[in-house]
Amino acid sequence: MSIRRVLITIAICIPLIALLAFGLTRDPNEIPSPLPGKAAPEFKLVAMDGSADTVNLASLRGKVVVLNFWASWCLQCRDEHADLSMAANLYRERGVEFYGVLYNDQAANGLRWIEEMGGQSYASLLDPGSRTAVDYGLYGVPETFIIDQEGRVIRKKIGPTTVSELASFIDPLLTAGPQQESTE
Repeated sequence: MSIRRVLITIAICIPLIALLAFGLTRDPNEIPSPLPGKAAPEFKLVAMDGSADTVNLASLRGKVVVLNFWASWCLQCRDEHADLSMAANLYRERGVEFYGVLYNDQAANGLRWIEEMGGQSYASLLDPGSRTAVDYGLYGVPETFIIDQEGRVIRKKIGPTTVSELASFIDPLLTAGPQQESTE
């Protein structure tokens, strides 16, 4: 092997190793989303329970919306399920709408999973082809989006969420009402 080949191999390997080392220091939960502060992508999704009910974001203006992407094969989704159901019950009378969006899964699997988990206090929706997930920039499941009364994404949470975490974002929205745009 010539010295030239060795130098070329080293020149190629060092940047690749450096890039890999840098990537291993990054936490995927810290990847910033461009959505917070911007209008939530519109969607029109059918209820998973077969009722043929359709939910679209435009019809929810004036309400705080919690949109949780989940799947029956997701272990962390099990961890947050009880908290999401509890939060949906706590905020139902205050006009907050909770929806689950089944991600990359079959409706039958999702319905079976909900039954195994003891039920769910909010509707789940189907996302054929994961188009809505793509629009929301989903990295994986679970991910939860808090949308204010004006249809803006206030928060994107990667990973399982809790009642107290949801409350920390929902309560200020309900207290302040719709946020006013600054004219400055």
